[in-house]
Amino acid sequence: MKVKQQILNFSLHLVGLAMIGNGLWMVVGAMGWFINIPADMPATGDPNGHLIRDVGFAYIVFGFAVNWCVLQLHNRRPVFLMASFFMVAHALGHLAEILLGLLPTSHWWIDFPLVFLPGLIFGALAIPGVWRAFVDDRS
Repeated sequence: MKVKQQILNFSLHLVGLAMIGNGLWMVVGAMGWFINIPADMPATGDPNGHLIRDVGFAYIVFGFAVNWCVLQLHNRRPVFLMASFFMVAHALGHLAEILLGLLPTSHWWIDFPLVFLPGLIFGALAIPGVWRAFVDDRS
């Protein structure tokens, strides 16, 4: 297996685990997640525990999907694309809210590491040429 694919696999595994962990936190302690996650969630409005738990379950599902893909990345592109769609759509939603003034401009930096950067990386990997550059079909 190519070194860059090993790095990609390890990175995706960490992202998947982080998604699962974040999702579990959202499901088990919705209000605590809302208050304690370093993302200025109060700027988005009042917390809705039901919605937070629903989104938490989505994070858990997509985290497991990403980790499942890592086992045989070269054979699981369709599932990876669905996880990528979630990450890109999430980032685009945040982008729209900032541009429309629904979130303060401070969210450019607050959201960059955990929303925009993953969206950019997953979006780039959805491009066939980028995918082929990282995923060795001979593994």
